[in-house]
Amino acid sequence: MTTRRPVFLVIGAGAGIGGHAAARFAAGGYHAVLARRSDEDGLAKLVNQIEEAGGGATGSLLNVSEDGTIEELIERTERDIGPIDCALYNLGAQIGNRTLADTPHRTFELGWRLGTFGLFRLAHAMLPAMVERGKGSLLVTSATAAVRGNSGQHSHAAAMAGRRMLCQTLNAEFAPQGIHVAHIVVDGSVDAPDTLGKLLGDKFEAYKAAKGEDGVIDPAALAETYWHLAQQPKNCWTHEIDARPFTDVAWWNDNPIAAINRGKPGT
Repeated sequence: MTTRRPVFLVIGAGAGIGGHAAARFAAGGYHAVLARRSDEDGLAKLVNQIEEAGGGATGSLLNVSEDGTIEELIERTERDIGPIDCALYNLGAQIGNRTLADTPHRTFELGWRLGTFGLFRLAHAMLPAMVERGKGSLLVTSATAAVRGNSGQHSHAAAMAGRRMLCQTLNAEFAPQGIHVAHIVVDGSVDAPDTLGKLLGDKFEAYKAAKGEDGVIDPAALAETYWHLAQQPKNCWTHEIDARPFTDVAWWNDNPIAAINRGKPGT
């Protein structure tokens, strides 16, 4: 299969942010390449939805923790489908709340491999071709843990903070060469059935109801932010942006003193 449309590559294409971003870019004229670790039926469903809406899409199962998988996907995509104009690294690295004693070396390392090393490998394999073409975008989904390390988040916070710093170094090197690197801090819960939904199980709907109307991030709305970032002109690039529901307190204000102040009359 060949196409001359620019390619939007998503690593971490679930039914939440990744799948909705793929659909948005496909609607905008890109061929979406969706990669995820498991659930072949779920992947096929996302691809079919994009095709039924008139877009182009391809799905691929990918285990990022295995050597060579990202590199092979990029080589195959560029060869068989088209040039990757924009990529989204949307892979999570959350292993749940764990004390230090309950965080084995292998578990900590897995967070780093998913959260940071996978992004490094993507950039290492993909950016040279973008530089040769003189354009391209790398969008990176991140989390509150990238800017604040909470108890029980040793692996996740280290991985996300590393992801953020890696994005800054990539931006410093490649922005002058015409490559837009954007780091998106998702500072709130996302209405994603195969991530938050699986984590909460049968409590998922009750959780969303308790958050109230528009109290959980709509991944389709967030996809518009990703689209906007990829379309920004070179003279007005955003490197880092954060997003949350209007009812959530921003990460930099969510601390004990701020919580006390929010409870005072007139504050």
